Amino acid sequence: MKPLKYIAFIITILAVMSIITIITYFLHKNHIIKINVATAIYASLIVIGGVTITNVLARAIKSKEVAGTIGRTVAEGLSVMIQLVGYSLTAIAVLSLVKVGLTSVLFGGTVTGLVLGYAAQNTLSNIFGGLVILISKPFEVGDRITITTWQYGLIAPTYPPKYFSTDFLIPGYTGVVSDISLMYTTIVTDDNVPLKIPNSIVVQAAVFLHNEEYRRVRTRFEVPRNIEPSKFIDEAKRKLKALNISVKEPDIRIIETTLTSYVIVVDGMFYGQYEEPIRDNILKTLIELENELTTVTH
Repeated sequence: MKPLKYIAFIITILAVMSIITIITYFLHKNHIIKINVATAIYASLIVIGGVTITNVLARAIKSKEVAGTIGRTVAEGLSVMIQLVGYSLTAIAVLSLVKVGLTSVLFGGTVTGLVLGYAAQNTLSNIFGGLVILISKPFEVGDRITITTWQYGLIAPTYPPKYFSTDFLIPGYTGVVSDISLMYTTIVTDDNVPLKIPNSIVVQAAVFLHNEEYRRVRTRFEVPRNIEPSKFIDEAKRKLKALNISVKEPDIRIIETTLTSYVIVVDGMFYGQYEEPIRDNILKTLIELENELTTVTH
């Protein structure tokens, strides 16, 4: 911990304890509560100490040294379990100090329990969602994923109709999973922006995994009509094969025509997790081929 943060932490603890002491003194003096000032101070110390120790241990488990040894996903799971156990033990210790029985807490105060449960339903759903993610492991820390869910829908830009096209856009967020905590799953998007999504949302979302060595890529390209289609397609297949970026020979076919051109699509399985670099190589190759054949025809 840095010196300034350490000083701020100490000042915060002293301020909280002072406020609790003053409030407890007046409430006890007016016979509103039976807890005296000393008990309130002890309870405050237990809460502050328990939360601090729990957070320190949880962060230590997620450190690079430990995570590098046991695995990042396992480290995230252990960190969440430490937080759950630590906070639970802290709460039990405080209840014992103020002489509130655990049985009374669990089975007493039905109305209060219902109100608190309803108020905390989002928080509890996030916690249970985090546990489900860590146990079922739909993805792990370090995986590149796309999360699509109705809660965070995107409106895609509209293009002119392509009646013979099967292209579609997935309204989702793509990035690398960097953290799975008690409340949120964090992914670093392809734009290098950290995105925190509540675990309750992630559990019910559709998740696309991008861990395969290759993926399907479709590339659309417009060719002038003065270039013979069969010749262009044969030459394109030969040049793309020379790039050595495809699992097998891609399918190249004509999908549309205009008055001055025809449109082809290059459809195949290519090595890599990102579409843009693959499409960039394909388009560069097709543009060079178009220039070559255009020069020949002239």
